[in-house]
Amino acid sequence: MLETLKAAESEALERLDAVESREELALWRREHLGRESGLASVLGSLGALPREQRPAVGKLANEIKQRLQAAMEAKEPAFRSESGARGVDVTLPGFPARAGRLHPVATTLRRMKAAFSQMGFQVLEGPDVELDEYNFSLLNFPPNHPARDSYDSFYTTRPGVLLRTHTSPGQVRVMQRTGAPVRAVIPGACYRYDQPDASHNLMFYQMEGLAVGPNIRMTDLLGAIGALVRMLFGEGSRMRFRGHYFPFTEPSIETDLACTVCEGAGCSLCKYSGWVEIIPGGMVHPNVLRNGGIDPARYTGFAFGAGVDRIAALWYRIPDIRYLYENDLRFLGQFG
Repeated sequence: MLETLKAAESEALERLDAVESREELALWRREHLGRESGLASVLGSLGALPREQRPAVGKLANEIKQRLQAAMEAKEPAFRSESGARGVDVTLPGFPARAGRLHPVATTLRRMKAAFSQMGFQVLEGPDVELDEYNFSLLNFPPNHPARDSYDSFYTTRPGVLLRTHTSPGQVRVMQRTGAPVRAVIPGACYRYDQPDASHNLMFYQMEGLAVGPNIRMTDLLGAIGALVRMLFGEGSRMRFRGHYFPFTEPSIETDLACTVCEGAGCSLCKYSGWVEIIPGGMVHPNVLRNGGIDPARYTGFAFGAGVDRIAALWYRIPDIRYLYENDLRFLGQFG
C-alpha cells in the first residue's frame, strides 16, 4: 500500500507539470484531491486495513495530500494572472448601475414637508431615544396617569429612557429652543408595543406639527389640516373632524380621511368603517405651553401628529401598512 501511494504521488506530480490552463488544473484537482480521487479512497478505507498498517498508511496519505495541495497552490497563480490578462476585455462596456427608488414613506414625507413649507412651517428634528420627562411628564402625563396605558412603551435598561412613543415630545423641545411665535413640523419614527394589524405597527412614522403665537385658534388648526389634505389628495377629498381626548391638547380632535383603498365599502385598513384616522391634534394645553417656557396668557397654539404611514397607504392605495416594512423588492419596486 505504501508503494502504491508513492507511485500515485509521482504520477500526480508528473501530470501537474503538464497542466497548461486553469481548466486543466481544476480537472487535475478533482482527479487527485477531490472526493472521488484515489487518495480519498485510501483514506476512507483505512478501517479495512490490518491494525498494524493503519498508522503508517494514514500518515503517508496525509503527507502526500499536503504535498500535492502545496504543489497545486504554487502553480495556480500563473494561471490566475494569465486569465486576468487574456480573459477580461477592459474595452467592453460595464454593467449599468440600477437606479434606486424612494421608499413610499420617504416620498410621502417629502410631499408633506413641501406642503407645510408652503404654509410657513420650518422642518426640525427630535431624538428617537427620548426621556420619560419629555415623552410624558412635560406633555401633561404625570406619573401614574391612566392615559399612559395607551402608549405601550419600549423602555431601555437606563431608568427614565425609552424609545419615543410619539413625536409630541418635539413640541416641548421646540418651544424651549425657539420660544414664541413658532411654526414647525418634526417628522420621525415612533415605537410602540402595539399588536400589528393593517393600520398599526411596532414602528411607524409621524409628523408632529406645532404653531404657537398670539390669537391662534382651533379654526387655524382645521385650516392647516384641510390645506394639507387638499395639497396631498386633491380638492375633492372627503374628510371629517370628530372630538377626542389627549392630555397635551384641549380641546382635541381626530381627523379622518375617506378610505381610498375600498372607496368606502369597507376593508382591513379602515376597519370596515370607510374612514381612516390620519391626523389627531388640538389646542396646546396651557400646562404644556408653560413647560415649554411660554406664557399661556400671551400665546396660544395648536399641535397635531400626522400618521405618515397611513397617509402613504391612502395615497398609494396600499391595504396594509405592514407591507411598507417587509422589505419585499417586488412590492417596493412598484413605487418611486
